[in-house]
Amino acid sequence: MIKTRRKRICRFCENKIDYVDYTDPKKLTKFTTDVGKIIPRRTSGTCGKHQRQLVQAIKRARHLALIPFVSDYAR
Repeated sequence: MIKTRRKRICRFCENKIDYVDYTDPKKLTKFTTDVGKIIPRRTSGTCGKHQRQLVQAIKRARHLALIPFVSDYAR
């Protein structure tokens, strides 16, 4: 039997979001690991356009201290 993997649909395209906003930390922390790394496109399922916007939004939010660079308990 050949198992075919279903293609993941971009969350932002599905909800018709044109711009990933850096001022929404709850949404942005879903795309980071406990250590603080940004989850790659192939794992998260976002399209290339939104992944680029997402990475820039996460970096902006980190710079403005809306989300941490690294979580407190990660060592």
